[in-house]
Amino acid sequence: MSVLNLYEYTYGLVRQIPHGKVSSYGSVAKALGDIKASRAVGRMMNQNPDADTMPCFRIVQSDGHLGGFGLGIDDKIQRLQQDNIEVDGNEIIDFKNTLFTDFQTDYPLHTLRKQQKHIAFKVKTTNVLRDSEIRYIAGFDVAYPFFDDWKESVGAGIIYDMKTKTIVEQQTYKDRIMFPYIPTYLSFREYPFIDKLYQQFDLKPDVLLTDGNGILHPIKCGLACFTGVSLNVPTIGVAKRQLCGTIQKDNYVQWNDEIVGYAFKASKQVKKPVYISPGHMISLKTAVKIIQKISKYKQPEPLRQAHKLATKTLRQYQ
Repeated sequence: MSVLNLYEYTYGLVRQIPHGKVSSYGSVAKALGDIKASRAVGRMMNQNPDADTMPCFRIVQSDGHLGGFGLGIDDKIQRLQQDNIEVDGNEIIDFKNTLFTDFQTDYPLHTLRKQQKHIAFKVKTTNVLRDSEIRYIAGFDVAYPFFDDWKESVGAGIIYDMKTKTIVEQQTYKDRIMFPYIPTYLSFREYPFIDKLYQQFDLKPDVLLTDGNGILHPIKCGLACFTGVSLNVPTIGVAKRQLCGTIQKDNYVQWNDEIVGYAFKASKQVKKPVYISPGHMISLKTAVKIIQKISKYKQPEPLRQAHKLATKTLRQYQ
């Protein structure tokens, strides 16, 4: 899988904004291909490593208000005024005529969405393994530096033995993140880590768990689906957030008249559920059964242990 560096692509868009013009977070997101990326654009502007070579000060809110700036709002105002952009308090004067939206772009998120739809078409939600053949469960998680994706992040993968209830293997992988968090596009942020970790395993697990959805996803291609089809292995998505659908009285989640997931709490002490859904080569019924067997806390044990290993390793690097 070739990894798109969406940070550099976005910064390239911002460099297109001419002297005397500004653009908005939403306009840049649309140039990327999806308005859902607006918040991510804001974070990328805040993480910009060099405001002198990438003019993130030219990005403001969609109503003409200035928004934030990593070097402080006074510095942003000064830079805008040096750019012959008039500012009144916290607002661009004559914003409508100052707004630039004519980006040269190939809308990369459109391409990625097509890739997701292609993978969704390949997803199978029937079991390829019998219950008696499922013993080793892998869990993956990625730990990120606080507010600074430009620093290296750490992925962790562990293999859990359902029979002995022990960890039999663990791996870590350190790299820079190339893709910000954008709702429904998590695969392009985390799958590169999962792929590297899976290839490092000596023991190949029977089933993989991801800290993200399977078919419980607006286009039925969450991180677990992307991982399962890409690696050709059974996968289960266990997400903290409900991306779509309605929880029924029996805790199953319905989306577009189809049951696609299950809201699960391991015990009465757990306040918020996790959302189980098939990723690939496994049924919802079997996915729920497996997660029930390996859960004591909110997250199933393989994901919980992967999270602990990733965060511990990140702290050591930092």
